[in-house]
This record gives sequence, C-alpha cells and structure tokens, in this order.
Amino acid sequence: MSTEVTSTDPTVQAIISGKAPPAARLAAARGLLPLPQADLLEALVHLRVDGDAKVAQAAQATLAAQPPNDLLGVATADNVAPIVLGYLASRPDLGHDIHQAVAGSNKTPDEAIALLACATSDGSLLELITLNQQRLIRAPDIIDAILLNPARTADAERRAKETRREFFEKERGARQIASELRARGNSAAAEFFESAELSAPTGAMSADDAWVIAQHIEVSDVDVDDSWLARELIEGMLVETPEQLAANVQAVINAERLEGDASPERISLIRRIMFMNVKDRVKLGMKGDREARGILIRDSNKIVACAVIHNPRTTEHEIENIASMRTVADEVLRLIGMNRAWARSYPIIHNLVRNPRTPMATAIQILPRIRSKDLKVISTSRNVSEAVRRQAYRLSEMRGPAG
Repeated sequence: MSTEVTSTDPTVQAIISGKAPPAARLAAARGLLPLPQADLLEALVHLRVDGDAKVAQAAQATLAAQPPNDLLGVATADNVAPIVLGYLASRPDLGHDIHQAVAGSNKTPDEAIALLACATSDGSLLELITLNQQRLIRAPDIIDAILLNPARTADAERRAKETRREFFEKERGARQIASELRARGNSAAAEFFESAELSAPTGAMSADDAWVIAQHIEVSDVDVDDSWLARELIEGMLVETPEQLAANVQAVINAERLEGDASPERISLIRRIMFMNVKDRVKLGMKGDREARGILIRDSNKIVACAVIHNPRTTEHEIENIASMRTVADEVLRLIGMNRAWARSYPIIHNLVRNPRTPMATAIQILPRIRSKDLKVISTSRNVSEAVRRQAYRLSEMRGPAG
C-alpha cells in the first residue's frame, strides 16, 4: 500500500510512515485518538493492512462501524485522501450517494474506479463514470469493466464504446499502418501518420484517406526545422469552421482548374489534404512531396502556405513558379524575397516584382536588381501597383538608354 500522506496532522503522518509506537497505532485503529474524521479515515485505511494482526483487525472493525453520513462527508470533502476514496470504492455495501461522490472525484485512483465499475449494480453510477472521458482514456480498463457489467445502461454503453472506438481502435489501426509504412522503408510517412490528428468537419478522416496522404510524405522529422513557427502569427493556427474549410478547398480546386491540372484523381487528393486540420496541413507542408506542396502553397491559411516555403525539399524551380502565382499569400512572396539563395535567381526576383500580390516594400527593394529592359516593361505594366511602376520608371530613367 502507498505510504503517501494527505493529512498534515503529525500523528497521522507518524502512524502512516510507521514511526508511531505500537500503542499509538492500536489506539488509532480503535478510533480512540482525537482526530478529524478525514484524518481518522486516512489512518484507518492504512492500518487495516498493518503488519500487526491485532492493529489490522481493530482498524477493519472501526472502519466497518463508521456511520454512512460521516463517510459521505469525507468523500465529498476537499481534503479527502485518494486512498480513502479508493477504499470507499471497494465497499459494495455503501450507498449510492457515497459511491456517486467517489466516482465524481478526480482524486479517486483509476484502478479503484475500474473495480467500482466492475462490481456496481447501479446503472446511473456507470453513466456518471463514463462522463469523465479523460479518465476512460487514461485507464481503458474502466471501459472494459463498464461494457462487461450487465447493469450498464444504454447511455453508459454508448459512451464507453465511442471512447474506445475514437481513442483506442483508431490508435491501434494507426500503429499498424505506421508499421507497414516503415516496413516499406517510408519512415518519414510513418512518423507523420503516428503523430497526425487527421480530422474532417464531419468526423475523423478514414484510414484510407490517411494512408493516401502519408504516401506524399518524403521529409523525416530530423530534417525539419520548425523553429520559424514560434516567430509567426500563432493565431493562424486557430481551428477553422466547416464553412471556412469548404471554401478553402473550393478555392484551391478553382486555382488548379485555371492552370489545367485538375484531373478527378488530383481533385480527390486535394479534398483529402485540404480537409485536414491546420496543424496537420502545416506538418504536411513542411514534410510533403512536390505534389502535396503544390496543393498546400495555395492554402488560404498563410501559416500552412509558409510551411511549404520551409520544406527542405522545395526546389528553386518550384519557387520560381510560386513567385509568379496570383493566388498565393503575400507572406509567402515576402519570405521568398527575403531568402538570400532564392534572391540570387533572376527568374525568381523577376517573377516577384511582376506579381501584384508581392508586398510593395518587397517589390521596390528588388527593383534595383532588375535588368533595364525589364524595368521599362514594368514601368508601363498595369498588373503592378502605381508605386512599383513609378519606381521602375525612375530607375529606368536614371540608367538611361545604355542602362
């Protein structure tokens, strides 16, 4: 039995720790010490398994003689010891009110709740136990006890089964799929599958969908630098409504259709990916293959789109294409302009400065590196802002005909 002590009374602490003399332990076991009820019960529960048979028998007898109202008062008290709640849960002779208090307390040990769920004939008590889903997840033995108890009500059975299906059957399935991916040599996909929280507006994403998405993972955890997330706008990670998700999916599909890359298979993949939650889309953006990156770069959530820019497998050719996109988030274009390696590529900066989505400050900063003949074109283009046109014109005039 645990020797952890809840009571602050020195006498109780000495009794539980074994430092109290035999006479004091026997007096406590007989209920003769002037202790508050909660302290007395804590001492008695410990003493009922004392090595001295005389002390243990006396403690058992004193516990059995406690009035139900006193036990109920302790069970509902803030200073009740977990070991006392566990003892009360083990007493099938106690009434509904006491067991209800025990089942409703977060201090009651999980193993005691499992025993109570197994032994009780009170269906309403089983319903109360199932309301604490966190406890069911933490101690799945409680779920088994509820489902094996013939006294279970329909509601208790439904909640227990829902929790088992949602948190354990799916978890086992995920582990099996991750093992298969590792066996194929796709360790990066297995990592993603194990940690993903795949969900759709109407419920969890199917294992088939998750499997398809996992095939598009090519970057391992060790190759991902996610330190940039701490510097970004965290509100971009907020939960999306089903309406926002649906609008985002349709926008990406429309963009794909405009570029002539919207086969039925491609649209199916888009739907699977875009109905993932924000957290998992960010993961996929940083770890996904070229096809996944091409979808997520168009995400309306700029944190997701920026994740693609931070994917270590994103190529310069991809960046060149992204820099010309009119549907990409302006933050993505700003990050491209800030990247020294990409800024050395003339096709990239040329696309950036011509893109009306590029932030004005980024475009103007790039203009001095643009060739004179291209500056002249930009100075008359109606696809860029007035400020960018004027600055392009000034630079072109300063360079003169030979610029």
